[in-house]
Amino acid sequence: MWGGRFASGPAAIMEEINASIGFDKKLYEQDIAGSIAHANMLAECDIITGEDRDKIVHGLNTILLEIESGRFEFSRALEDIHMNIEARLRALIGDAAGRLHTARSRNDQVAVDFRLWVKAELQKTASLLEKLIEALLTRATAHSGTVMPGFTHLQTAQPVTFGHHCMAYVEMFGRDLSRVDDALERLNENPLGAAALAGTGFPIDRSMTSEALGFREPTRNSIDTVSDRDFALEFLSTASICATHLSRMAEEIVIWSTPQFGFVTLSDSFSTGSSIMPQKKNPDAAELVRAKVARINGSLIALLTVMKGLPLAYSKDMQEDKEQVFDAAESLELALAAMTGMVADMDINEAAMRKAAGSGYSIATDLADWCVRALNMPFRDAHHVTGKAVALAAEKKITLEKLSLEELQAINPAITDDVFSVLSVKKSVASRTSFGGTAPVQVKKQIRFWQKRLAKRA
Repeated sequence: MWGGRFASGPAAIMEEINASIGFDKKLYEQDIAGSIAHANMLAECDIITGEDRDKIVHGLNTILLEIESGRFEFSRALEDIHMNIEARLRALIGDAAGRLHTARSRNDQVAVDFRLWVKAELQKTASLLEKLIEALLTRATAHSGTVMPGFTHLQTAQPVTFGHHCMAYVEMFGRDLSRVDDALERLNENPLGAAALAGTGFPIDRSMTSEALGFREPTRNSIDTVSDRDFALEFLSTASICATHLSRMAEEIVIWSTPQFGFVTLSDSFSTGSSIMPQKKNPDAAELVRAKVARINGSLIALLTVMKGLPLAYSKDMQEDKEQVFDAAESLELALAAMTGMVADMDINEAAMRKAAGSGYSIATDLADWCVRALNMPFRDAHHVTGKAVALAAEKKITLEKLSLEELQAINPAITDDVFSVLSVKKSVASRTSFGGTAPVQVKKQIRFWQKRLAKRA
């Protein structure tokens, strides 16, 4: 490839550090698609002949079949996927292959290949997120009225419903879905035609290749085009945030599946046993999902660090972008699929959730709210009264609703027996009717909203 300028080949160590075919062969389909679009455009613009175009397209389709059937021999000496395909094309069709690289550089070639790959991966991520949201909506629908404790600081706070808790994750993954949509919108520009960094003097039609490759329009600055990896960073950023949400949910599943909580039981499909303790059923799938965020975050930081000091335009440092994205994409796909499976398969222990929902004096806020509404008491005073009631119940080792009217009136004489109309977990949950609240009627509204939103996407 460098024969005109270099008298000898690279040193062995240079070949080792320079070769990327070990990982960028994953881009073969995108590389061939980009080359076919480029060849068709060159012929349409009378830059190459229709005869050469036909030879090139036939040769590239032959190579595609060879790679997909496992018959293609990749060579490290040819550095990357682009030169491997170009060398094989020359072997198949002769000199016509040399015309394919007219008005094109490996700089814009790799940019279009990588964008096409990331675009497809974002679309796959969107589909996986939709499946996870659907699984959560199914759970929320079945458990819109199933009470459980809500937590702050991992301490019992107020009763909520399991459906409402599921919908919290729907909101998280819904934001991830919107970030994927935003990333796709920004990515959807065609780098092909930027050439090395300055564009080309050939009369090419970049709109034609944009349409052929499914891009909205061509990029507008050739220098930025070949030096931009924002689309890869955005994918990694989106993946990191999504993986963080998956990790939080995985942590809750790990906690909920312990005998001490017993809120859920994972199916055998997403659990493993112990090599020494026969009774164990370990939530390994959830734990591995929880760990994936570390790898994905690492990929994001690695590529940010690669890009942080690069002068314009292209530098070979940017070859270090793909392994990070490929690894993060694989990790995110696995984590999303595993979480969807766990959500769909796990058994919900409603009795354990219901029992825990009333623990820790979770209806204390309802007592304070009643004092505000029924006694016209300032909330801070009501908070103080309720605190005394909780202290008395704790001293007597009983729940708040088991205190007698006389005991409550000893704290504040204005309290009436109407207070017992709010002192239950079920009534507490039902009363939280503010928009976005945990009352079953509100949870059902949230579910309907998301069902319509998913249907609209479809």
